[in-house]
Amino acid sequence: MKVPLGFSFAGLHAGIKPQRKDVALVYSDTPCSAAGCFTANKARAAPVQDAEPRLPATGIQAVVVNSGNANALTGPAGLEAVRTVREQLGRTLNIPASAVLSASTGVIGHPLPVPKVLAVLGPLKDALRPEPDAAAEAIMTTDTRAKQTWRSVRIGGQNVTVSAIFKGSGMMHPSLATVIAIITTDCAIQPGALAAALREAVSNTFNSLTVDGDMSPNDTVYALANGRAGNVPLTDPGPELRVFTATLSDLCLEMARDIAADGEGATKLLEVEVTGAPTQAIAQDLARAVAGSTLVKAAVFGADPNWGRVLATVGARAGTQGYDIDPYSAHVRIQGISVYEREPRPYDTAHLKARMREPEVRIEVCLTGGGASSVAWGCDLSYDYVKINADYTSLIVPRPDGGVGRDDRLANYSPAFKTTLLVEALSYISRFRGKRCVIRYGGAAMVKENLKQSFCRDIELLRSAGLQPIIVHGGGPELTRTLDKLGLRQDGELITDDSGLKVVEMVISGSVNSELVTLLNNMGDRAVGLSGKDGALLRARRIPGDDGRSKEHVGEVTRVNHEFLEMLLGQGYVPVISPMGLGEDGQTYDLGSDAVAAEIANALKAHKLIFLHDAPGILRGEELYNELTSAQLQAHLSAGAFSGSMRTRATMALKALDGGVERVHVIDGRVPHSLIAELFTDKGVGTLVTR
Repeated sequence: MKVPLGFSFAGLHAGIKPQRKDVALVYSDTPCSAAGCFTANKARAAPVQDAEPRLPATGIQAVVVNSGNANALTGPAGLEAVRTVREQLGRTLNIPASAVLSASTGVIGHPLPVPKVLAVLGPLKDALRPEPDAAAEAIMTTDTRAKQTWRSVRIGGQNVTVSAIFKGSGMMHPSLATVIAIITTDCAIQPGALAAALREAVSNTFNSLTVDGDMSPNDTVYALANGRAGNVPLTDPGPELRVFTATLSDLCLEMARDIAADGEGATKLLEVEVTGAPTQAIAQDLARAVAGSTLVKAAVFGADPNWGRVLATVGARAGTQGYDIDPYSAHVRIQGISVYEREPRPYDTAHLKARMREPEVRIEVCLTGGGASSVAWGCDLSYDYVKINADYTSLIVPRPDGGVGRDDRLANYSPAFKTTLLVEALSYISRFRGKRCVIRYGGAAMVKENLKQSFCRDIELLRSAGLQPIIVHGGGPELTRTLDKLGLRQDGELITDDSGLKVVEMVISGSVNSELVTLLNNMGDRAVGLSGKDGALLRARRIPGDDGRSKEHVGEVTRVNHEFLEMLLGQGYVPVISPMGLGEDGQTYDLGSDAVAAEIANALKAHKLIFLHDAPGILRGEELYNELTSAQLQAHLSAGAFSGSMRTRATMALKALDGGVERVHVIDGRVPHSLIAELFTDKGVGTLVTR
């Protein structure tokens, strides 16, 4: 993102939230004109009470924002906390305390842990950079992504940049600015002119935004202008100020739409346009009413073209407010398709429902009461909104150090939430009906009884829902213990000569395979245990080792008898495969479960390949990669980022993707039901690798 001259940003973790960044700093090396728009909520948070009387103003240089704690309804201690933070940040940056603004967002009613914020102010100064990414991340609460945007414009013959970092997802309703937005610009403009431009921009954008009809006590938009662009300062109304205001309005429009699209639990952006109203204010009020209607939002989530709810909302609002509006004479279009024009209109229901599954849904209400129009933005109402908010405060617990944490045990949730969760889960899992998923099963999940039980339960549930799982397992810790006991390991490596191979095959194809098949069948699965030698399932050849002995019976797959597996899957069986293969020379080879899982996934054209192992995902040192492309993974691999089993797993992930598998997940088998959790998320719970 392009940043205005003279501005720098930082975001760090202070400990207000359990893990994520939670304090942001925006700083200008030059004193700024500043303006703000704030919530209309009478229960204003302490930072709002502190800043609102001081703006518009000159001389502002810094904004500090914390997330995870709203510092709202905290009494006199809340205002004292704001003053303490401002004074200490002023000393840290060598600027007056009056040059500092603050904002907070998060849980209401908990005292701000001031020592945590103060402790991070020095590191924030040291971390200041012209890139706003860390600061944008640090102001997030229930947002699913960091939000930032920018514009460039010519003002007075100079290039001017206007940029913003912002957050917002829930508790948003008209008559406010947004949740938190910090707009920065290098335009030279007087505070009064900046305030007027900001009010106009907010009026037609953020004030037409609604997610849930609830108004936060913290909502704040700050605009800082340091004049570094060198234009003649804007003071009075005129063409240059109109250009600046239009640019600011366009920026705010993008922010409002982005926030609506990221509303808590949102799956779709909802845009409502009302035309033909007596006045612009009435048009805006009606558009907001439709966008905020619970019934309309629920219909949008379900892709239900229920135009009756739209007109009922218009009629109700017009009736309660005394508007001269006749809903019967209206014309309603959904996704551009006419559904009502003075009477119901015929339309292709299936086609319109398909159109309503798009990420943006547009509803147009054309009235006959005048020439005014307005647009409002919102989002659908999904199960996730209930999940996020139903038990919000009951899951927030104070910590001894002054921060807050989440006690997220399912027992703390309401019965209604549990029902909602089940309905959502069943709906989500239906997406995988008929899909094939190869699962490499290993590590602690093969040893601990509760993990074995949860894995088998996951397989049973997924299979009953229509997924076709194929399990490939290794020997796990049981094989290691057996080989150690018999002295069949050399320098930590398995000795797979004739004597060692017999033990390997006995443990993997005998003990481990048999136990897993028994557990699965006891839970109602139709599991069938297979060695790769059965039905010539896995053909192999030898991989020579450096010492000629330790790799004597280690091989690689040359062919998968996928017809055999297709037959079993077609009859509803769950294949459970040990990674032993048969060579053309008649010898038995240990092929390795990672490699066999990748080869089988390719042969069956599986939708997913999942590696269960004893780590959170693919790690480089202590760093977890949440998502990688195959090109990124290959680059890390070529750079020597991985070693041991992690290197093997990364190599096999690439092989599977090259062979046509859509997604590879590497997840933590030490977590109960991690397999279910992985399939219930688009990006997975460990590392997702895609082509």
